[in-house]
Amino acid sequence: MGQKRSREQDGLSGGPDKAADKMDEDGSDESDFDMVDVDFEWFNFDPEIDFHGVKSLLRQLFDVDANLFTMSFLADLVLSQPTIGSTVKIDGKNTDAYAMLSILNTAVHKDAETFKEVLQYLVQKAGTNAALAPVAELINANKHIGLIFSERFINMPSDIAPPMYSMLIDEIEAAVEDKEPYEFSHYLILSRTYTEVESTLDVEDRKKKKAKEEASTFYFHPEDEVLQKHATAFGGFAYTKEGDAVADSKRAFQEMGIKAQGHMILIEAPKFQEAIKAVKEYINPDQ
Repeated sequence: MGQKRSREQDGLSGGPDKAADKMDEDGSDESDFDMVDVDFEWFNFDPEIDFHGVKSLLRQLFDVDANLFTMSFLADLVLSQPTIGSTVKIDGKNTDAYAMLSILNTAVHKDAETFKEVLQYLVQKAGTNAALAPVAELINANKHIGLIFSERFINMPSDIAPPMYSMLIDEIEAAVEDKEPYEFSHYLILSRTYTEVESTLDVEDRKKKKAKEEASTFYFHPEDEVLQKHATAFGGFAYTKEGDAVADSKRAFQEMGIKAQGHMILIEAPKFQEAIKAVKEYINPDQ
């Protein structure tokens, strides 16, 4: 019988455990920087420690539509399966997570508080994009889909993604050996993308620029662009509360703001491991 990993016990503080960060010595715009090494540690979810960190990351993942759901209940559901998925921290176990990766069985938890509203939301959003039609069909058919929540702070390096996904695969395999409900027909990754939009501030003080004929799509998570190459279906959708978000509030002193939208990637279970291998080769080609 398989035994689920406890990363603390297995000594997996692993993957790319250091990342170099550039810090300006005097706060000026000069090009002299100190290099700061940051140690990343991987941990299982701990309900006694991770509630607020997980809730915050889930809110970030759902963006402006987070207010449609009771994120406390969704965080509790994630934390109810502590040996499936990971948190990434830099100051030890007893701190908030800087990144998380979790998976929930859509069929098993379909009646759970808040999660059932999330599933209804995904079906409704899939209905707004023909490319996402298979998502709605599978959820409505009550198929065992692994709904993946993957989120991290904006300044976290993408290098942490491959080991998180690799450990998830190992944990799912062990859970299936233990006869737990993690045998999926598909994996559905909920994510976000964004497009640049011209700011409406200070229009009179600067030259107007011609709008692009087609806005380019950018990925908050670079691995998503690789994952969708292995997908049965993928596509974006507009947020319900999109009108509540003003691009100028997110432009961070840049002339261009950003407009975020939701994104879904549906991968058949037999192709998932190959997709994760491709992510690793793309992000960590030398490892």
